[in-house]
Amino acid sequence: MANCYHAGAEFSDPVFQKLKGTEIKDMWSMLCLQAKTLEIEAFDIQADDTRGQATWTARYPFGKSKRIVFNRIEATFEFRDGKIIRHVDHFDLWKWSRMALGPLGFLLGWHSIVQENIRSQAMRNLTKFTSITKDV
Repeated sequence: MANCYHAGAEFSDPVFQKLKGTEIKDMWSMLCLQAKTLEIEAFDIQADDTRGQATWTARYPFGKSKRIVFNRIEATFEFRDGKIIRHVDHFDLWKWSRMALGPLGFLLGWHSIVQENIRSQAMRNLTKFTSITKDV
């Protein structure tokens, strides 16, 4: 996936907002390398030379508790020079938090403070991952 992005690409989803360039590649590397098991399926794929869309699902254990997350994502793409220049994924963050965080996600995952904590932790993880992999 990382090789499909244009050097000036932008990515956004409910957790990782406004990533650019190499941040996107690092995010995909981190998510794939940290997942002990990861099942991905893509379907309803439609594209032309400038735009595309797809639905994809990801199933994986999350966090120390290893709660199983099954996330359904609606993706839109814009292309330039045969590569993705803009990628936006849409999914229900509250639904994700219920699967990933269990009772806490069920009770409070809808709240903006909890959702911002999810985003902040994800970006801290990405920053840490990037610093470790750049040193290797």
